[in-house]
Amino acid sequence: MSTDRLSMTLQALADPTRRAILARLATGEATVNELAEPFDMSLPAVSRHLKVLERAGLVEQGRTAQFRPRKFRPEPLRDLAGWLENYRRFWDESFDRLDAYLKELQKGEKHGSDPKDR
Repeated sequence: MSTDRLSMTLQALADPTRRAILARLATGEATVNELAEPFDMSLPAVSRHLKVLERAGLVEQGRTAQFRPRKFRPEPLRDLAGWLENYRRFWDESFDRLDAYLKELQKGEKHGSDPKDR
């Protein structure tokens, strides 16, 4: 995933309104009016949020007769998850090392010795 695409995805996800819109679209297509219902904001404001999501590739505009429903596109999130996987592995390994160290400390306390003395 290119840095530009990653930055656009993260920027789009940074706003709670846009995350709520994505959550709604994950359940199925919706029009701008349907997406605007739960929010106390104007239709143009919701449209601006949709434009950010569209530029990030997270939302796509369809066409059904005179309606232009939006639908969720998960690919950028899959790419983001792949990028984040490296950091998850780092934290898992760090926690595993911490766990091993704490177990070693506990063994030392049970045997009345300090693990640093070994």
